Amino acid sequence: MPQTHRIPASPETIRWGSFDAAHKPVLEVESGDLVVLECVSGAPEVMPPAGSPLRVPPALAAIHAANPPRPGPHILTGPVAVRGAEPGDALRVEIEKIELGADWGFCGFRPLGGTIPEDFPYRHLLHIPVDREARTATVPVGGGITLPLAPFFGVMGVAPPAEWGAISTKEPRAHGGNLDNKEIGEGATLYLPVHVPGAMFSAGDGHGVQGDGEVCINALEMCLTGHFRLTLEKGAKLAYPRAETPTHFISMGMHEDLDEAMKRALREMIAFIAARANMSPADAYLLCSLAVDFHVTQTVNGEKGVHGMLRKGLLF
Repeated sequence: MPQTHRIPASPETIRWGSFDAAHKPVLEVESGDLVVLECVSGAPEVMPPAGSPLRVPPALAAIHAANPPRPGPHILTGPVAVRGAEPGDALRVEIEKIELGADWGFCGFRPLGGTIPEDFPYRHLLHIPVDREARTATVPVGGGITLPLAPFFGVMGVAPPAEWGAISTKEPRAHGGNLDNKEIGEGATLYLPVHVPGAMFSAGDGHGVQGDGEVCINALEMCLTGHFRLTLEKGAKLAYPRAETPTHFISMGMHEDLDEAMKRALREMIAFIAARANMSPADAYLLCSLAVDFHVTQTVNGEKGVHGMLRKGLLF
């Protein structure tokens, strides 16, 4: 019988800014278990000013007070080990539910950040109120612009190969990580290749809403709680992250060169179609030009992202 586990965000259960095969798990679960991860976002320097009605969640305040090392930008809850996971397996991450964890979020940019830093060589930051019941955010610009929320986790990943050592959470890679893919929200499933025993899944970088590209470097950064069902697919030999939603299959490509990211996402989709539809790669390539939409996921993480979307029901 699958079990449900809840992990609060605390100085003992988070890693700030790094993925590393050497990180010890905060919990070990069985394949098929549901893991509820409470995730928080934001460094002390982006918190609302003193006297603001916007409240810093106690868990986030406690993490700030503990002042853990910050080799990268994101606070991740985990890692969680899945018993029996070995290199060559895949981890299926079903995102069953996402809860809003605060009444506000933030969005901003800083010098040398974003897609066009040469145009905006200064710091700019907005704190944005969230209506949890209505699931909307009101951006305090232009007299107030209300946006419907579509929450997802910017960072979801497993431990990288041991030979990579400690890596920043900034760059998405074959282990997943900072994918910033707004399609992988509630009801979606992410597939990650397993590189080390236990897989070691972590999540964080909650986003209330984001446009494709994430051009200024932030989405609506906010605290979220995710309900993740972690299931092993033994011997899957997945080389790169993939995902699916109730309506689409999704391929991904990441590279510092956006053209190369596009090529990787395309090759991943060609391989997926050819394998699932018993089709030649040449025919799958043609079909991608006719029926697959490729989107720029993000352009701000060093490793840029592209994702391809194939509507379910066209082939299988």
